[in-house]
Amino acid sequence: MIELLSIDLSNYCSKQCSFCYNHSTRKGNTLWQPSEVIAFASDCIKHGIKAVSLGGGEPFEYEGIFDVIKALYPQCYLSVTTNGLPLENSVVWHKLQQCKPDKIHVTIHHPDDDKEVQRVEALLPKIGSIGIKPGLNLLVGADNLSAAADVFQRFLQLLERDQIILVPQRFSNTPSANQLSFVAEGKPFQSPSCLLGCNRPNNFCSVSWDKKANSCSFAGGKEFLQSLDYKGLIKALNRVEWTTCMD
Repeated sequence: MIELLSIDLSNYCSKQCSFCYNHSTRKGNTLWQPSEVIAFASDCIKHGIKAVSLGGGEPFEYEGIFDVIKALYPQCYLSVTTNGLPLENSVVWHKLQQCKPDKIHVTIHHPDDDKEVQRVEALLPKIGSIGIKPGLNLLVGADNLSAAADVFQRFLQLLERDQIILVPQRFSNTPSANQLSFVAEGKPFQSPSCLLGCNRPNNFCSVSWDKKANSCSFAGGKEFLQSLDYKGLIKALNRVEWTTCMD
């Protein structure tokens, strides 16, 4: 039973990180129309999906993001993952105050970049002040463990431990489980469920910007949605030949 659905709205992102799992760039493309996202997610919700996560690309650079939020928020638990940069735009911020998801995860890609850390540090309380639960995705590479550990402790002053997700960098420079534990000072922490071993999840699936599905956002072998509805999603997942993201 699929309960958690992640949708990448595009592979356009002005930040253009070289290690992006979605290969998002400033020349990225958009294939999902807002009406398609709404109809697809709504049908999935009717068939048991309880939570929808919107990503990208950069979702707040996706035209129609607030139409999607407005339509889906009443139907399910809705979260958005962002680098946070578009929220510095007053027009975008005003629209967010009118159409709010349940939660916004802001990602720090470079824990050793104090300017980026300070920007997110200022943004998270601002998000909380308008009634949206803030969260932090902290990208951790094997070569920046000390910086990531410092940032983790710093953000515990703003967030509860379960609001911070330690995301191991893929597909190179990937830290081990022990290294992530070092970042969290050996205490409990949130991380993708595949940290200790790759097993195909049975309650989560990811749909990419080019309308393909798999049980993991990182894994290859995604299968095209032949119809933009729950039936098409399940058929695509059934065609997937499961491999790990490291294959």
